[in-house]
This record gives sequence, C-alpha cells and structure tokens, in this order.
Amino acid sequence: MNDLPNLSEQVYNLILNPATRDWERQQLVAAKNALTERNVATVWAELEYRLRPLAVRNNLTPAVADFYAILSHDENGGQSFDLTIHFASDPPWQKRAIFAGGCFWCLVEPFELRPGIIAVISGYTGGKTAAPTYETVSSQNTGHVEAVEIIFDSREIDYEDLLELYWKLIDPTDVDGQINDRGSNYRPVIFVRDRQQRQAAEKSKQALNDARKFSKPIVVPIETATKFWPAENYHQQFYRKHPQRYRLIARTRKQYLLALRVAGKLKNIFSK
Repeated sequence: MNDLPNLSEQVYNLILNPATRDWERQQLVAAKNALTERNVATVWAELEYRLRPLAVRNNLTPAVADFYAILSHDENGGQSFDLTIHFASDPPWQKRAIFAGGCFWCLVEPFELRPGIIAVISGYTGGKTAAPTYETVSSQNTGHVEAVEIIFDSREIDYEDLLELYWKLIDPTDVDGQINDRGSNYRPVIFVRDRQQRQAAEKSKQALNDARKFSKPIVVPIETATKFWPAENYHQQFYRKHPQRYRLIARTRKQYLLALRVAGKLKNIFSK
C-alpha cells in the first residue's frame, strides 16, 4: 500500500473501465477524492474494508478483484499475466489450438503442465460482439464461450495429443454446458484453425464415439475458429492465483467425470 502512484493510477483506470459496476465505481471515486484530504494508508484500508464483503463472496468484477488482491496483500491473486505471446507472430514450429469445455479455469493446468506447451490463455471466442468481458459473456447474449488458447511447440507435442487430453477433461455427451457450469457460454467446442486440425478433430471424435466409452453419443461440435479474446487478468492461471478454490472445483469435476466413465463402462458390460 505504500506504492501510492501505482495504486492511484489503478483506481483511475478502474473508474474509467466500462466493466466496473456502478457500486464499485462509487467506492473507487470516493477513495480517489479522499486521497487529497486524508491519510493515504487509511484511505486504502477503508476501501479494502468496503470491498471485502463482495470479495469474500467472489463477486467483484475481474479487474476490481485484481485490485482488491493488492489491497489485501494477496501476492498470488495480484499477479499479472503477460499476454505478449498471444499477439506475437508464430514461428513455423509454434502452433495454436482452441478448446472450450466449461469453465476455462479447469482447462489451464492440465494443458499447461504438459511438455511442449508454451502458454495457455483463458479467453472468449465464437461470439458476435467485439471486446467481450466476463459479465457480457455470462449474460449469454454475445454468443461467446469460455475457452483456452493453447500455444504449443509442434516439435515436442502434436495437436492429436492435445485432442486426446481434451476428451479426458470434459463431458463430451453434454452440449449445453459442463458439470455444474450451465448455459451456452459453457458449451464444449473444438475450434479448428485449418483443414489439418479439422481432419484430426473429426477423426478423434469418431474414434471416441466408436470406443463407446460413454452411455450417450459424443455431441461436441467442431467449428471454425474465429477471433480469440483473452480474458481479464483475474482469470489467467487461476489455479496458481487461487489454489484452494481451484482444487475444490477441479476435484468435483474429476469425480463427476470418473463417475460418467464408470457408468459408460457398466452400460457396455450389461448391454452385451
């Protein structure tokens, strides 16, 4: 909290940010105005106190949540994610894949820890509006889904390897969301960037269908990739910033997927 210029600039940017809610903006404006009249440390402490009720319920908008992490001395939560590689050109050996499969928080760690993965970026794609935010996507009015962009070294890992892992992370029989995440913004989709990816995805999907590992058909659509919009900093590498919350969500998801696969095996056994 001693870094007054940095915090003051962040407050100013949050006030101007269209994604900031009205109530949040009111608190930020009050703090900004108080800086010229009151003790700086007291102003930041009172702002932290006013934001805390929504913060503990995970109900702040992403950028304000990042700011609150700084106010509350949460070093992990306040980390910034470097998006430079998303906007940079790819060398010939560097490729990209885009997968949607429910909440993007749960898709990052499994891919990111694989050899050959350069970056995994949470974001939004498949929609009809520019510059989507978490709130606008959550409204289910923009057509976007939560997704991850995986940037990988094709000399170390193949697109087919990514597909194999993707199928293990989702319920491929549910087209309307994933596990507890319901709605069109959580629908599973494989977004393909070229003909080779489409062929690989279609082959992989057919193989999974033929394997009859599930009691229902595989319904994940394969769609042409459109512009991928990186999500707010708060959502990047969520598993590192908020490990306890992430582990709880990931554990519930793994248990559900395990039960789903067991049910599929039992159906195959008793249908013979």
